Amino acid sequence: MARQYVTEARRIVVKVGSSSLTTASGGLDADRVDALVDVLAKVRSGGEKEIVLVSSGAIAAGLAPLGLARRPKDLARQQAAASVGQGLLVARYTASFARYGVRVGQVLLTTDDTSRRAHYRNAYRTLDQLLAMGALPVVNENDTVATDEIRFGDNDRLAALVAHLVRADLLVLLSDVDGVYDGDPSKPGTSRIAEVRGPADLEGVEIGSAGKAGVGTGGMVTKVEAARIAAAAGVPVVLTSASRAADALAGRDTGTYFRHTGRRSADRLLWLAHASTPRGALVLDDGAVRAVVEGRKSLLPAGIAAVEGDFGAGDPVELRDASGRAVARGLVNFDAKEIPQLLGRSTRELAKELGPAYEREVVHRDDLVVLEA
Repeated sequence: MARQYVTEARRIVVKVGSSSLTTASGGLDADRVDALVDVLAKVRSGGEKEIVLVSSGAIAAGLAPLGLARRPKDLARQQAAASVGQGLLVARYTASFARYGVRVGQVLLTTDDTSRRAHYRNAYRTLDQLLAMGALPVVNENDTVATDEIRFGDNDRLAALVAHLVRADLLVLLSDVDGVYDGDPSKPGTSRIAEVRGPADLEGVEIGSAGKAGVGTGGMVTKVEAARIAAAAGVPVVLTSASRAADALAGRDTGTYFRHTGRRSADRLLWLAHASTPRGALVLDDGAVRAVVEGRKSLLPAGIAAVEGDFGAGDPVELRDASGRAVARGLVNFDAKEIPQLLGRSTRELAKELGPAYEREVVHRDDLVVLEA
């Protein structure tokens, strides 16, 4: 029986990995790209469905043209390969979708584009407008400029967060593996897990960490984690191989289907929890921990016991209890060097001594997400 949420989905995010688009030595495989485009163009041909494509492959596509035998480990050469490969990747998609009269729009993101309030709204508006105008967005991490501090790290997680950003009805993760198995799929006696209703269904299941081709950064671990993030945000997920994309999008029993476990929300706090890299930490007293975690209150200077790290206003920071456990994450309103003079003091006292700019929260509750225990 067809999977109901799959067949009813109107706005769909599809993520494809490097290994499904390129050869092991680098370079785009035009036939593989065309095969994927054939499937996606058919799905949206009736005009009732919208597709956002999150595509890896920029770095892998740039390896061969730059004479690199394998994916480099250093960030500078990865960025160089991405610079060359991203143009080749989008050109290939543009030409392939043009066979169906479909326009392609490139969208490159870093975590900064999606955890800060104004940037988040801009990213949503751009993607939503592309879809409204009949274009197909091709999303990738902006590898050419992203530093270690503002990288998503893998496009599986990026895809889950994009699905949340565009308020998708479905996320489809495509790779060279046809689903989650209850053991090593290369060994006899293992079987595909057809459906995951919640985290308990994967307890005791050993998830592999590497793909076959060796040109990407993810593995089954990152795909399952991405599926968990999306499902918790109200977006069901199908995880399968690129060769079975048509079956997956038609709702047939292929791959592993993750039921949504949480409610859909339109805020950006999911990005703050899963995409941001803390630049420092604030240590809270017991009262502030209770106010933030249980009361969902803003963090005031009076509840801060210590500050760690070197960060600027607007950066993400961890909020920790006295034992060092991270209880929340938020965007801070002051530079690290400003905060020591605020510790343990009331906002009224600070405003009187330092001026009205200091009569405010260190982290506002709208810019704060409580982390799971």
